[in-house]
Amino acid sequence: MVLGLDISEVNISLFRLINDLGKEYPFLNPTFSFIAEYMVVLLALSVLFIWFTRETDNRMMILCASIAFLCAFTIGKVSGLFHSNYQPFVELTEVNQLIDKEKDNSFPSDHTILFFSYGISFWLFKRGWSILWVLLAALVGVSRIWVGVHYPFDVLAGMLISLASATFIYLTVPKLSVTQNAIKIYEKYENMLLPPFKRTKASKSKNV
Repeated sequence: MVLGLDISEVNISLFRLINDLGKEYPFLNPTFSFIAEYMVVLLALSVLFIWFTRETDNRMMILCASIAFLCAFTIGKVSGLFHSNYQPFVELTEVNQLIDKEKDNSFPSDHTILFFSYGISFWLFKRGWSILWVLLAALVGVSRIWVGVHYPFDVLAGMLISLASATFIYLTVPKLSVTQNAIKIYEKYENMLLPPFKRTKASKSKNV
């Protein structure tokens, strides 16, 4: 009981530490509000762009990242049945709430799960730019605290769930013949509708 109380106090203290920064540096609030709400658009556009580079390895990466997200999202919803808490702006006073959100269970953070599922998957597939997406995922997690809709432990839980899911999917799904065959069948019909890109030898040796 004491341990649970201490954890709760740490969670609230960390939340106050980050959320109160918006009161000290209000000029940063529009930036963090934008990141918290609309960075998902950049992720969606990037996923589509990578997919339509029409590189088989890139498509395997996007497929694994998407499956990892679905698995992590499901695990997150199940974990929310065993532990739940409302958003900080519901439970605490003087919260610097910057975006509108309905009252519901904020554990774990869905945005964090989404961005870390893709960011960690990109990193596992050894893309040179993947570290930028991992850092962006961390920034999104911090932004959700900054705008007052998640506790730090909501974000931490989302990150750990995503890490476990992305790692498991990376180690299993690419080896499955059904996955490889599904991509081959898709590419076969895609090539019937769209002419394949003409690629140079140099470009064939590089992945986006």
